[in-house]
Amino acid sequence: MFLLALSSLRQRPGRSLATLLSAFLGAAVIMTFNSMHDTAGASGVDSTSAESLTTAASVVGGYGTLLVFFAVASTLTVNVRQRSEEINLLRCTGATPAQIKRMVVGEAAVIALIGAVLAIGPAMLGGRLLLGLFQDSGQVADSVDYSFGPVALMSGIDITVLAAVGAALLAVRRAVRAAAGARPARGRLRDLAAYAALVAGALSVGSTFAFKATDAALMAPAAYGSILLAVGFALLSPRLLHALLGRVERPLTALAGAGGYLTVHNLRRRADQLSGVLMPLILFTGMATATLYMQAVENDAIDASGLTKSVDDKNLQTLNLVVVGIIVVFACVMLINSLYAATSYRAREFGQQRLAGATPRQVLATVGVEGLVLTVTGVFFGSLAGLAGILPFTAVRTDGLLPDRGLGIWLTIVAVATAATLVTSLVTARRTLRTSAVEAVSLAA
Repeated sequence: MFLLALSSLRQRPGRSLATLLSAFLGAAVIMTFNSMHDTAGASGVDSTSAESLTTAASVVGGYGTLLVFFAVASTLTVNVRQRSEEINLLRCTGATPAQIKRMVVGEAAVIALIGAVLAIGPAMLGGRLLLGLFQDSGQVADSVDYSFGPVALMSGIDITVLAAVGAALLAVRRAVRAAAGARPARGRLRDLAAYAALVAGALSVGSTFAFKATDAALMAPAAYGSILLAVGFALLSPRLLHALLGRVERPLTALAGAGGYLTVHNLRRRADQLSGVLMPLILFTGMATATLYMQAVENDAIDASGLTKSVDDKNLQTLNLVVVGIIVVFACVMLINSLYAATSYRAREFGQQRLAGATPRQVLATVGVEGLVLTVTGVFFGSLAGLAGILPFTAVRTDGLLPDRGLGIWLTIVAVATAATLVTSLVTARRTLRTSAVEAVSLAA
């Protein structure tokens, strides 16, 4: 089956480009920051520089690992779902579930390995730029030389391949069960992980009140709590979407008529598939909102005290800004990959709608309303996770409850999320509609 997996990749390489891109970017991020471990462990590096480099590698490396798994998992899930007919055919020709799993997992491992190998060069370049950023800000001595060693190389390859294999196993297991006519799994492990993340996030956020305003680690529990809450909401995204649709069905039907009614029912039917879109939306909104506002509160508090920023303060600010940059890139990649794959896969559905009398403009309008509902859902629960960390941090660090920066940062985050969702889905749908309705239905049949 491994040879069959290689043959499948050779025959249809375009199908795996989204997964390859996620693996490539994920490995590049992991190697870039873990190369700071190699640099800190080199001979002649002073203790202050080594501490700054190790902190950056540890904190952002943890974020990167989480984001890599979500990115690869979302694209692989969409990929496997699109191959339901192929899996059914293999089952009819005598392939066992174990053989199909080995084929899909083998493909995922090969793609992840290729992506990790291709990421070595960009990761080395990114590591040098990151070291220069730390040196320019005075956090690392200018005499420290960059080093790309076994820690960066092995961590990038191992984490990327393991994430791809784990995500492929989960995705193909559901696909094989569906091909065998079994009832869909209830996802108890996923629900358990989601509730555990929510509880841990709430406890972490609550522990912020145990710190003093001058403690260096004050931001840590609030930030980690927001991230855990965002992860919990992301894992529960299908249920959250169902709950929201129950409340917006009547307003959408009143505003958009039959089109709004069909949009709500289509979203409800495809809620599990659309979770791959909601995950990056919730993670992006929650993590970016919490990190940017907390850093803004910290900067305002330091400026109000009249003190000069220390090396630790500069290190924390640099880390937060870099983390947000990583989140933006990964969230956009995950959104674009998931939306492109999911929307282009609906070519037959769009063709059937047009044969039933719908115009291309009406189809695009339906896709736009779907994207708007997804954006509202992701932004709402992401903002809720971010706000849960911002409020206790601001209350402890300052005399107020809300940051003084207003809604400017949040509106920018919402604008980025909305643009990534709507532009990708509409552009992909418009490109798909260029194919005639009869051809789209016959090709997909």
